[in-house]
Amino acid sequence: MALTVDLDGCVALVTGGGRGVGLGIARRLAVAGARVVSCGRGEAGAVLEGVEHRLADVRDAEQVRALVEDIVGDHGRLDLVVNNAGGSPYALADEAGPRFSAAIVGLNLLAPLAVAQAANRVMRRQAHGGHIINISSESGRRASPGTAAYGAAKAGLENLTRTLAVEWAPKVRVNAITVGPVRTEQAALHYGDEEGVAAVARTIALGRLAEPEDVGDMCVLLASPFAAYVNGAAILLDGGGTRPAFLDAANADHS
Repeated sequence: MALTVDLDGCVALVTGGGRGVGLGIARRLAVAGARVVSCGRGEAGAVLEGVEHRLADVRDAEQVRALVEDIVGDHGRLDLVVNNAGGSPYALADEAGPRFSAAIVGLNLLAPLAVAQAANRVMRRQAHGGHIINISSESGRRASPGTAAYGAAKAGLENLTRTLAVEWAPKVRVNAITVGPVRTEQAALHYGDEEGVAAVARTIALGRLAEPEDVGDMCVLLASPFAAYVNGAAILLDGGGTRPAFLDAANADHS
């Protein structure tokens, strides 16, 4: 028997949904039948059927409140929120000033909290509740040189996910997706040119970086009835991870 996911009638908000991973998430949710609202500080990089894009800065609590109210006013409900907005430029920890670090933590941890709080206020009043998915990063589970504040914020986001999952259950489920390297239009900032991207891909067990749509597919699965009992989880989406460095450094004879 084929298992299909039908999100018809689901109203979803995807933050940072105008490009990159967020665009892939919005695309997959729309294909599954959801009515998707994406938001970002700038215009969307592509126009998608079933997706409407609105300008909003999720670091501003008032803009977040207005965004959620407008979505409910226009669509009558809010069933799913994907906290995807985030990121960080490369900056070594001893060169990053306090304002820079505060801004990174604000975007990657405090903004998702503010969005989740606004969504929860709506979802807990709905008979069917709702679901919040936080997009995290494996940088929160390992050393994150060059993006220390980002890694720390993502570690905090996973803890926040578990805490909210307990506080807001059973009406609102809260989960996270912990994502490894993804091929987006900004991949060059961290991995270099195509040769660098290919070299990084070779370190991953499945032999490639994730595509934004891979993250979107996991969002669809978590939003579906098949994941109705998944709460407080952080699903690792990294293609099996990278080969441990010590294996290449070792000279033991395994012949």
